[in-house]
Amino acid sequence: MKKTLLCVLTVLLLLAPLGAAGVKEKASGPLTFSIFYSDNATLPFKSDWLTVQEAQKRVGAKVEWEIIPIADYQTKVSLALNTQTNAPDVILYQSTKGENAALALNGAIVPISDYPEWTPHFNARVKEFGLEDVVDLLKLKDGKRYYMPALFDIPFYDGGLILREDLLKKYNLPVPKTFDDLYTVLKVFKQNNPSSYPLTILAGPRVLYRMTMPSWGISLGKNSSSGSNTLSWDYNAKRYFAGAISEQYKSYITYFHKLYAEGLLDPEMADPIDGDKWTQKLATGKAMVTHAYYDQIGGVTANSTIDGFKLQMYPALAGPSGAHHQPKDKTGGGILFPAKTAKRADFEQIVRAVDEMFFSSENAKMWCLGVDGVTYNTVGGKVVFIDEILNSSEGIYKSLQVKYGCGSDVTQMVWVNAREMTKYDANYARINAEVEAMGDVIQYIPPTPRFDDRQAEEAGTLQTPLSDAFERWNSAFLTGTKSIDRDWDAYVKEMKSLGIEKFLALYNANL
Repeated sequence: MKKTLLCVLTVLLLLAPLGAAGVKEKASGPLTFSIFYSDNATLPFKSDWLTVQEAQKRVGAKVEWEIIPIADYQTKVSLALNTQTNAPDVILYQSTKGENAALALNGAIVPISDYPEWTPHFNARVKEFGLEDVVDLLKLKDGKRYYMPALFDIPFYDGGLILREDLLKKYNLPVPKTFDDLYTVLKVFKQNNPSSYPLTILAGPRVLYRMTMPSWGISLGKNSSSGSNTLSWDYNAKRYFAGAISEQYKSYITYFHKLYAEGLLDPEMADPIDGDKWTQKLATGKAMVTHAYYDQIGGVTANSTIDGFKLQMYPALAGPSGAHHQPKDKTGGGILFPAKTAKRADFEQIVRAVDEMFFSSENAKMWCLGVDGVTYNTVGGKVVFIDEILNSSEGIYKSLQVKYGCGSDVTQMVWVNAREMTKYDANYARINAEVEAMGDVIQYIPPTPRFDDRQAEEAGTLQTPLSDAFERWNSAFLTGTKSIDRDWDAYVKEMKSLGIEKFLALYNANL
C-alpha cells in the first residue's frame, strides 16, 4: 500500500512541479498556516503559552496548531506526507531518517535547501555554531536537504539515571557505577519495600531503552539513534550491524528480563505511563529509580510527603560496552514542509515566517528563556529569573516549560549550552562536569545513508515489518512470554526472513 501511495504521489507531483514557479502572487490578509505538533504527556501543549503567542505576534502570523499525541505522531505524519490530502503547512519534530527519506525523494517534502535566501536566520545560526559541514551531511542522495534541523552548539547530559539518594544513604549503599551495581541497589530497595517495583519508566519503554542500550553498544526500537529501529552503529568499525539480532541485544534483554522477573521493573512499563502517574509512583515510594530528565526532579519532590525524600541524577552506568548515554548530535529533529505547501501563493512568506519564528537570534532566546521583562530581567548583562520562577518547587527549567512553553524539544530549534545552564543549579553543572570527564559518554548520531528514491523506498518497505516484529518479540522477551534461551533462534529466523540482512546491506552500501 505504501509503495502504491508513493508511486501515485510521484506522478501527481511530476504533473504539478514544486517550487516558486507556481507562486503567482502573495496572498492577501494576515499570514495563516497550520503546524503539526508532537504532544508529550509530561509537557502538554497550551495554546496560550507565552512563547506560542509571542512568536506569532513577532512574525505577524496566525498559526493553527494541530496537537497530536507523541505515540501517534509518526503514523499521522506518514499518512499526511503519503497522501498530502490532510497535510499541514508545516511539520515539527521531524528529520529525513527512515521512511521520510523515501517520501522526500519521491517528492512528498519540499527540498528546503533549494531556497537558502528564504532562510537567512537558519543560515546565520548554522554559521554561528560552525555547523556547515554537519548540516551538509543531512542532504539525501540527490544532494538536497529536506528539513531545517534543530541546532546545538554543545550536546549536554540533560537526563539519565535518577534515584533516591536518601535511600542509598539509609541502606549504606555506594553510588552505582555499573548496571550490576544498579541490580544490587534495586534488590535492596525491593527487600526493604516488597510491594514496590523499584525501577519505573517515564512515558514509554523508548525512554528507558534509548538511555540504557548504548552501554551495550546498541540503539534499537522506536527511538533508535539511526532511525532504522533494528540496526545499530559500530563506533569502532564505523559500520552498521544487525543490532536487533546481535549478542549485544541478547545480553541487554536478558538483563532487563531478569529485573522484570524479579519484580524490580515496573510491570506497567509496556503501556505509556503519563507524567502524573510516573510522578506519583516516585513521590509515594512505589518506585525509587527511573531514567528521565533532570528538570523533572523538582516536580516529583514537590509532590512527595516522605521525610528526607531526595532524588539525584547520576552519570551513565557502565555496561558491557562502557558507560554511554543516548547518542546526540549537533543537529536534531526539526522542521519540514509538505509538498502541498509549495503550492500556496504565499509559500515564500510561510518559509520566511517559520525561519524567523524559530531561528532568529531573538526568538531562539525566547523559546529558551521566555521574554525579557516577563520571565526574566537582564541585570548587568546576566539573566535573572523572576521570583515566581526562581522559587518554583518544580525548579526553573520545568517551571519555564510548563507555564511558558520554553525548552520544548518540539519548538526550541536553537540550543546554546551556556544559556541552558542558566536554568539549572550548581548540582546539574557538577553532574555535567563528571560526565564530560568520563570521555565519550554521549556518542554522535550515526550517519544517515544517502539512498536514491528506489533504495529509500526499498529500505522503507523492509523497515516497517522488521520494526513491528522487533517490538513484538522485545516485549515478549522482556515479560517472559517468550524464552530468550529457547525462542531466540526462532526470533532470529523470523527477522532474517523479513530481510534484516538485506536491510543492513542497503545501509552499509550507501554510507
